[in-house]
Amino acid sequence: MAEEKRNNKKSQSSEKPACLDTCKEGAFIPPSYSDLGKAARDVFNKGFGFGMVKLELKTKSSNGMQFTTSGSASTDTGKASAQLETKYQMKDMGLTFVQKWNTENTLSTDVSMEDKFVKGMKVSFDTTFVPNTGKKSGKLKTSYKRDYANMGFDIDFDFAGPTIYGCLVLGYEGWLAGYQMAFDTGKSKVAQNNFALGYKAGDFQLHTNVNDGTEFGGSIYQKVADHVETSVNLAWTAGSNNTRFGVAAKYQWDADTSLSAKVNNASLIGVGYSQCLRPGVKLTLSALVDGKNFNAGGHKVGMGFELEA
Repeated sequence: MAEEKRNNKKSQSSEKPACLDTCKEGAFIPPSYSDLGKAARDVFNKGFGFGMVKLELKTKSSNGMQFTTSGSASTDTGKASAQLETKYQMKDMGLTFVQKWNTENTLSTDVSMEDKFVKGMKVSFDTTFVPNTGKKSGKLKTSYKRDYANMGFDIDFDFAGPTIYGCLVLGYEGWLAGYQMAFDTGKSKVAQNNFALGYKAGDFQLHTNVNDGTEFGGSIYQKVADHVETSVNLAWTAGSNNTRFGVAAKYQWDADTSLSAKVNNASLIGVGYSQCLRPGVKLTLSALVDGKNFNAGGHKVGMGFELEA
């Protein structure tokens, strides 16, 4: 036992956060702007499905085409919706085709190519079509990532004038700085102006952001143990005394079972339970309780069932 403890202590002391190693090797690639603070958001969002019953089925054909069929129904209104998605990859050409259809009768197609023009660059074209109204839209998306930088440039085509989106994230030794903007060419004005700062280490992440100079937010993610993840979220709007604050935690009981819980300053308490019943079969149960009006009712429950073959 003593020898085993000495070996464990030695191995733990020799371990370093992956971020530090990649930074020293010059291979630290920061996340995209939309993925900043993602680890904290996942603790708050994944494993919960309040007020909804959801079923998802994933299958794959012999030629590699993937099919995802999902349906959900609201426990409050009873309204149901469904979506069918097909995905096919031509890996030798770097092409990916994704087609979607939903019960709102909206058809969308996304064609993307990655690492063909330049290593780290992805170009995609996304179109949507609504047969009932004849409405069409298209969006050209480009992204490029390399050591210390991740950038994106999109054009959303519109008859009134296209909207141009741009974002840039720079990273060095775990520190992150990002900027995101949108320019409406039809109105000749900046429609979005966001800034973000953060720090990312092996088991700790800090993220702060300012959106349009009026929305302020921050989050902290920490993996406090091998099976325990925690997250804190804070948001505030200029000109308002309403500060939003929440704490969430996830406990990975074993490889097949996880427990999640969260609470915010509005006394809304959420709990979630996920269980892999067998390979390819996952059950998720969740509940939301209004702590301020416990006896008044209005609490929500949810259930999700995922099948993969």
